Amino acid sequence: MEAKNVYIPYQMKIEKVTYEAPQIKTFKLKFINPEDEAKFSFKAGQFGLYSVFGEGESTFCIASSPTRKGYIECTFREVGRVTTALANCEEGDTIGFRGPYGNTFPMESWFGKNLIFITGGIALPPLRCVIWNALDWRDKFKDIIVIYGARTAEDLVYKHELAEWESRSDIDLIQTVDPGGETPDWKGEVGFVPAILEKNPPSSENTIAIVCGPPIMIKLTLPILMKLGFPNESIFTTLENRMKCGVGKCGHCMVGNNYVCKDGPVYRYDELLKLPLEY
Repeated sequence: MEAKNVYIPYQMKIEKVTYEAPQIKTFKLKFINPEDEAKFSFKAGQFGLYSVFGEGESTFCIASSPTRKGYIECTFREVGRVTTALANCEEGDTIGFRGPYGNTFPMESWFGKNLIFITGGIALPPLRCVIWNALDWRDKFKDIIVIYGARTAEDLVYKHELAEWESRSDIDLIQTVDPGGETPDWKGEVGFVPAILEKNPPSSENTIAIVCGPPIMIKLTLPILMKLGFPNESIFTTLENRMKCGVGKCGHCMVGNNYVCKDGPVYRYDELLKLPLEY
């Protein structure tokens, strides 16, 4: 039997387009071929390559939870040729999807633990998958805390879901905006994410910290987690930079001897420390 060409994408119909924030949209995608849908599966943390035929493809995480069947979602910012072409697509259009690729968050090993998610801006989509996965398995985890910040209130993504999380009693959501980014009716915190983490320090005991955001946010957050007593093995992040082929052939994501598209994109902090400083 001839092996499937890994470069041939699934054909996906855009079932729904959601405007999240300036230049940021979410696509809800359905498989056009029912056989493709029947055999497809993924786990939290994996990514895919999304293509507009004739324009190329771009890499994003799968932003929906594997507990939600029959579709996948991706959230992206319009920043280049491919993402602009994607942003110009409408409901009912067909795009390509290759995946799932990469490793996963080891959620089963977190059963019985507290989870704290620390993220900023467009970095919430990679963690949204994990948050919803945890909420759909809510009885398997203890406390769940989300600290999420953006430059301004308008830049916060998934506003309807944030409102839902805020109303739930089984998740603690702390939202913040940068100084000057608040609106007159803003009721959240004002300050950068690392400062808000320090202001609302979680216990490190039996707790997993999942961090994703701009490099400067991560750089300033990690020392705070260290000070709070989080061991390197209890801190996780996800990297999607420099992905190209997704299958470890082109070398664009190679760091030292590490292929981020195959060995990542999910890393524990102790694993991350072993990568060359260029990353």
